[in-house]
Amino acid sequence: MTALVAAEWLRLKSSRLWLWGLLAAVGSGLLIGLAALVGPENFNPPMPGLDTEQGTRVLLGLLGFTVFVPALFGTTAVAGEYRHRTVTTTALFAPRRWTWLVAKLAAYTAAGLAYGLLAVTVAGGSIFGAAALKGVTLGLPAGAVAALLGRIALTMAVYTLLGVAVGALLRNQVTALLVVGAYFYMIETALMLVPGVNGLYPFLPGGATAALTSFTYLSEAVATQTGSSATALLPAAAGGAVLVGYALVAAAIAVAAPLRRDIA
Repeated sequence: MTALVAAEWLRLKSSRLWLWGLLAAVGSGLLIGLAALVGPENFNPPMPGLDTEQGTRVLLGLLGFTVFVPALFGTTAVAGEYRHRTVTTTALFAPRRWTWLVAKLAAYTAAGLAYGLLAVTVAGGSIFGAAALKGVTLGLPAGAVAALLGRIALTMAVYTLLGVAVGALLRNQVTALLVVGAYFYMIETALMLVPGVNGLYPFLPGGATAALTSFTYLSEAVATQTGSSATALLPAAAGGAVLVGYALVAAAIAVAAPLRRDIA
């Protein structure tokens, strides 16, 4: 198994996927710093400033809203093998199909964690730098900011695992990418608009992520537009447990389901 995980790391380093991941992680972190430098109070609509707890949480939560990016990388890692037919060579090298699927899940979850750590490091440095340039003190103490950024990094690792699972199940790269993007940015948001159904949102991956990363802006914005009350999210710990549960179930299905299907 160790050799298979090492092989997946070599495959990742041999492609341009790691480079795109590096650029995306740094870019998303810098965007948070740019938003902090502009000032949330200058947004349209205006938001609380950096010197408030809510303003700092919203900016950091925006970074958590980009977790779909490592999920897309995870999806590409598996579905791309089916697209380019390299999966046949992989299966010949590791006839027990579940072994290379587990290896891929492990390798890309670690890669997702590395992506998350890089993104939050850049974002954290940028937001503190922007606050220093503006001469303001962040509304959250440094310890709370670090803890929130740590949860966001872990969330990105979990989403990478989810992306790998989706790629293994759907196999068609375009379809898998569309499903991941559409679900996290359209379907869950649309559910919040449906009375009676929006109560499910806290128990869906997006709602659990919002709870874990303390990003309540989206649910509050939807409530403002619809004139209803904001959907109550789970506590952070419960949201994390729900999200990890989704990841474990998806990983188990991703390992088991392909065993009953032909590779080609």
